[in-house]
Amino acid sequence: MIPCIWPTTFFFLIWLCNDVTSKRNHTLKPRVVLPENYVKEIRPPSRKGQPVVVEFSIYVVDVNSINVEDMDFRVDMFIRQTWRETRLQLPEDIFEEGDDHVTLPPEFFDNLWHPDPYFLNSKVTGGACHFCHQSAEIAELTHKFSSVTLYRNQTVRYAARMHAIIACQMEFQLYPMDIQSCPIYIESFSYSNQKVRFKWSDAGVTINPELKLLQYHIGEPLRLEETNGYMIDKDGNYSRLVVYFRFERQIGHHLIQTFAPSSLVVMLSWFSFWLDLDAIPGRVTLLVTCMLTLVTMFTGLRADIPPVAYVKALDLWMAGCMMFVFAALGEFVVVKVLDKQYQMNKSKAQESMPRIIPVRLNGEKGSCGTVAAWEGSAVRCRKVDLTSPTSPPATTPAVHPAPGAPTHLVGVERRQSILQVAWLDADTGQERVLWREIDKLSRVVFPALFLLFVTMYWPVLLLKTKASS
Repeated sequence: MIPCIWPTTFFFLIWLCNDVTSKRNHTLKPRVVLPENYVKEIRPPSRKGQPVVVEFSIYVVDVNSINVEDMDFRVDMFIRQTWRETRLQLPEDIFEEGDDHVTLPPEFFDNLWHPDPYFLNSKVTGGACHFCHQSAEIAELTHKFSSVTLYRNQTVRYAARMHAIIACQMEFQLYPMDIQSCPIYIESFSYSNQKVRFKWSDAGVTINPELKLLQYHIGEPLRLEETNGYMIDKDGNYSRLVVYFRFERQIGHHLIQTFAPSSLVVMLSWFSFWLDLDAIPGRVTLLVTCMLTLVTMFTGLRADIPPVAYVKALDLWMAGCMMFVFAALGEFVVVKVLDKQYQMNKSKAQESMPRIIPVRLNGEKGSCGTVAAWEGSAVRCRKVDLTSPTSPPATTPAVHPAPGAPTHLVGVERRQSILQVAWLDADTGQERVLWREIDKLSRVVFPALFLLFVTMYWPVLLLKTKASS
């Protein structure tokens, strides 16, 4: 008898110890709050014809990057879903004293009915329920950073840390002062709007106040919408929530890296107007270097954004700068041709000019400027500029020399040119050359036209940016 009693006593002590340990490590079982006939695949009961209302709130922790080449952005956020589950049976002993809610481990969420929202415009997906399985990159973090909270009024709140890559259709007509409006669509995957309706909670969408982006500023307040979207593949209307993020590009980077350098290059090209035509290598090198600098700068800027079929605001600016430098290069070619024509006319004029005829003045042998004529008993000299190819030829009047005086008469034939490359100033009597006048005029016209271009470009761009926002 005694040997039989000892095993029975031993197993009784083991059972007693396990019972004490289980009471100390008591864990809330799903069946404590869920009825025996609870089916998690069936949505909570509601009034006839009324859908289950699920409220959403989002707290944006960080926007990792805005990729203009792939036209998407990455966002980290906390998402909270709240709905009523009238089938819950919540005993008082599960709540701590003074609390109206209890937080359960995330594994408890798998035993509850829950909505099946997903990001409609997400690029990376790991299943229909983004809030349950999230994207493939952080699928293993789903339950680690989530929680389920039950309230006394049978309200369920599920919160989870999310990461998503959201597609955004971007427009670059106003680049680099563009404003991108990027929506996030949250929609039910299986339940139509007659079964489940999504709505924004009072908290809505909030952004981390310490969030800072490199080239963008997030405009606030965010625009929230509650709509119904018709899905062709599912042949029905589904409840949809939309939040629009407005990313305003900061112009400071492009002012320093693009607009200021390109303006300086254009101004540098104006120095060629002060160089003499004899400095041909200097003028050509300066203008060609300015043109190549702008082309290189323009090529580097185009690599920052995807190739688009329309003209951007930055394209107009760079094209304008290149036109001014090209016009300066064209001005140099024009004045060089005019200078060559002037030199040819000057050479022909010197070759066709008659030799200076010596005359005797007051009994002495000398020379008179170019034209000598007798007036009475004296000789009158008229000075003519031999170096000017367009100087008006001196006319030789009919002169009746005095008796005994020499009857020599010198004259220059009138010459005409198709292109007047030089002329005498009527006020000063000085020679004025056409190519020199063009250079002087360019020193004023080019800066004035560039200033006009700048004053027209920026106001129009600012007005269009304000209208698009």
